[in-house]
Parts: sequence; structure tokens; C-alpha cells
Amino acid sequence: QVQLVESGGGLVQPGGSLRLSCAASGFTLDYYAIGWFRQTPGKEREGVSCISSSDGSTYYADSVKGRFTISRDNAKNTVYLQMNSLKPEDTGVYYCNAHETRWPESYDYWGQGTQVTVSS
Repeated sequence: QVQLVESGGGLVQPGGSLRLSCAASGFTLDYYAIGWFRQTPGKEREGVSCISSSDGSTYYADSVKGRFTISRDNAKNTVYLQMNSLKPEDTGVYYCNAHETRWPESYDYWGQGTQVTVSS
């Protein structure tokens, strides 16, 4: 069964850190671009970071640059999001997405999400 499972969320104080994991089963992440997205009530889902499949290029939303780091461990079939210097506005449900295009088909998978709450 093809599945993405996020973990590592929780409650943390402002300035704290968390590391989110996105583990894949039923398929290999090597050929997929992986993105982290977050959603808070009343707001649209926003892209936080992504990492390419080809050369490992990384991209970040301006709001998290310098604080978050995305990485992938293909041997463990897992992608990570290290989040440092967390702020209350980072609160939300974090989802990982795996995407690959093998023309003319496209493959797109989402995890179930993990809650991150930044609060004192």
C-alpha cells in the first residue's frame, strides 16, 4: 500500500525546535520531489519547503528561510524538516507531499498531517 506518514509534531515553546519526518512505504522516494505544506484554520494551505529529486535543490518560503531545513535520506525512504527558532505563526498542521511526473502520467501522494503548536 502506498503511504506517506508524517511524525514529529507536538507542542513547543516559541524559540524551540522540532524535527518532522515524512516516511514513505509502498514506493521509493528517490524519484519524487517532496514538499512540506502547512495549514491553519481559515487559511489556505501554504508551501513551506521542498526538495527536488534530481539534484537535491531546496526551496523555502520567505517566512521560514534561515530557520527551517529540509533534507532527505533515501536509504531510509524518509524526508525531514528541521524547524528551529519556532514562532507562534508556525502553528498548523504540516503535510508532506510526494510528486513525480513520468510523462504522460503524474503521481501525487499526501500524508495525513502532523500538528505543530508553538505556544508558551
